[in-house]
Amino acid sequence: MGTTPVDRFEVGVIVVKRRLNNPWVSHQWLPVGALPAVPPVAPWTTLGSTPDEETFYAGACEVRLHIGETAHYRDNLVSGRPSLWVSLRHVAGEEYEIASVTADPYEGEAMAEGIGEIVEPVPMPEPLQATLAAFIEAFHIERKFEKRKRDRADPEALARRNRPVKSSGASE
Repeated sequence: MGTTPVDRFEVGVIVVKRRLNNPWVSHQWLPVGALPAVPPVAPWTTLGSTPDEETFYAGACEVRLHIGETAHYRDNLVSGRPSLWVSLRHVAGEEYEIASVTADPYEGEAMAEGIGEIVEPVPMPEPLQATLAAFIEAFHIERKFEKRKRDRADPEALARRNRPVKSSGASE
């Protein structure tokens, strides 16, 4: 008897703070990686530093998989560049938090259209690709696309009807 694929897993998120040569903005925060497991390190631990960039372990985030989105996950895996979309939310001052992480490319694109959060696709580690593939294998149902035919418009339903005008009660 096989094991049931997981529908959620935690990832560790790696971000960088890059120095910019810009008169209005001194630096940029950017998600750059995901770890297939959560390391025993405190969130916002510095992992490395150069004069132009600091790398941090930002913390862990749970990725939830939904049975109705298996076609989206499959599109992600066969894209040639499987990714996780990481969203960072500004908290205050120099503080950011991980808002969400998703494996759904369409949800990731929608998150990127929002204002105020930093959203970037990062490479999906191979162990997570295997987890996603197992979930797709267990739950994907191929649905045939059927184009619906539109109903013909009923011109009579759209025409104005003569309705009696109500009098306001004043004498004419």
